[in-house]
Amino acid sequence: MSHINIEIKAKCFHPEKVEAFLLSKQARFVGLDHQKDTYFHVPSGRLKLRQGNIEQTLIYYNRPDQEGPKQSDFYLSKMSDGAATEKLLEKALGVKVVVDKYRKIFYIDNVKFHLDEVPGLGSFVEIEAGNLADPSKTIDDLKAQCDFYMNAFEIAGEDLIHHSYSDMILAKQSQKS
Repeated sequence: MSHINIEIKAKCFHPEKVEAFLLSKQARFVGLDHQKDTYFHVPSGRLKLRQGNIEQTLIYYNRPDQEGPKQSDFYLSKMSDGAATEKLLEKALGVKVVVDKYRKIFYIDNVKFHLDEVPGLGSFVEIEAGNLADPSKTIDDLKAQCDFYMNAFEIAGEDLIHHSYSDMILAKQSQKS
């Protein structure tokens, strides 16, 4: 089943302030997840296998590379054997890049928040307002939620990131070559 997220990603210069705000609003803290996202070569969109202590999911998505809130259309499949799935997809498609990160996960209603530490890249905050739990939410509703939290977290326009972590890592690797 296809779902819609409106999401933003931004550099986060004050993760402790963002976390304090979330906790003051009674956000549900899911935990700290050490995640390995393996991206595979596909003709369009992105296919990644997320392996973590909390989230074990195969995700296919299409999302434009643009700053600010952006729509992401995605498909999810929970994985019970990430290692076997990774080997199968590596043989079939080839690995494009691996992203290793530490992620604190919070929820307020239908909005998911990530406070990420990505070695070599830095600290980030992600806001994902989705219609998975509430299909009556419109794209405009989801954008308004993202805007609200961007303001609450004092995210400036120049802090917004329009690339995925995978793109940022690939760019760093090509600079080294």
